[in-house]
Amino acid sequence: MSDEFKDLQPESVPGFKVSEKRTIEEYANLDANDESLNKWKLSLGLNTGDLLPVENGDKRKVVIISMTLKIQGEDPVIINLENEKDYSSLKDKKISFKIKEKSIYKLIIKFKVQHEIITGLKYLQGVKKAGITVDKIEEPMGSYAPNTVDKPFYEKEFEEVEAPSGFLARGSYSAVSKFIDDDKVAHLILPWTFQITK
Repeated sequence: MSDEFKDLQPESVPGFKVSEKRTIEEYANLDANDESLNKWKLSLGLNTGDLLPVENGDKRKVVIISMTLKIQGEDPVIINLENEKDYSSLKDKKISFKIKEKSIYKLIIKFKVQHEIITGLKYLQGVKKAGITVDKIEEPMGSYAPNTVDKPFYEKEFEEVEAPSGFLARGSYSAVSKFIDDDKVAHLILPWTFQITK
């Protein structure tokens, strides 16, 4: 991650301790007669079908397929990451777009989970203008079991937001999106820029 955003970390909860990691099979067989636990396992997608096949050599646990900025009255801005195998090529890509002031927009993230259960996935976003932090977001996304053939991806839709307006709001911004879980594993760090226009 750019040094400019090294302070973009999730808030910590005093006394919270991440539970011991288990395999999918261990979770599936855990307290099989416990009705409430079985409901929780079903809500995660355990025991609900054949796991989605994973490409050989793909060690990623959370795969961000796309990030879409759905803007009222405008064409959506789609950042397609489906063909990024290890995200290393993103360092060379310049993701940049324009948004009109006072636009109403929302972020939609399409992703899949593979290999193991992911707990406490969060979306972090930092925005700076002229080197000064002007916005910081931490949105919980939830816990997820690996995707199945019947459910090949997950989708998370965030609340609508209004772009700022006025002379001071217009101009260029740098930003970073970060996906991190309870184990403090950063699954994707994506720098991008945007302009707010009149």
